[in-house]
Amino acid sequence: MEIPEGYRAEIIEGAIEVSPTDRFAHAQVVNRLRDALALHLKDSDYGAWNDANVIHARRAWIPDGLVAPRTAELIEDEDGLGIKAQAVSLVVDVVSPGRSNQDRDRVRKRREHARASIPAYVIIDDYDGQGTVTLFTGPRPDKADWDDIHRVPYGTEVVIPEGPAKGFVIGEAITGSKRG
Repeated sequence: MEIPEGYRAEIIEGAIEVSPTDRFAHAQVVNRLRDALALHLKDSDYGAWNDANVIHARRAWIPDGLVAPRTAELIEDEDGLGIKAQAVSLVVDVVSPGRSNQDRDRVRKRREHARASIPAYVIIDDYDGQGTVTLFTGPRPDKADWDDIHRVPYGTEVVIPEGPAKGFVIGEAITGSKRG
């Protein structure tokens, strides 16, 4: 499949979705997130990844950031298309503008990550009121849902509770200042 320049394709809930790459403000948040995660993980066997396909049950999605082992042999899927979902301990998505993109990030990707048993999922959302950060933990693959959902406004710190990124803080240094 040929993708036009400036677009990306993902397979989410069995459908191919083609969307434009994101705006500069989105890239700023993603870069701050990756830089901070890389520092947090610097002395571990795990790395901060972005712009990598995550593969589960013949589906592929591209989160804005993730944590997985640094060693390719531990994480590369059998077809060489990306990272096996079972190797991923944290996924972060920064919500993109536009109704269909927001639905993709808030609803469809949320279900995909739960189905894949990703231990923690974070959504950074500029378009939810004054801006929110939501942490999902306790995936329930059979229900495509989560046991624990912790949603806070920008300006409130969210701390990753477990895994290689345990103790990592998502706050104003990543999201920018509290809105409103």
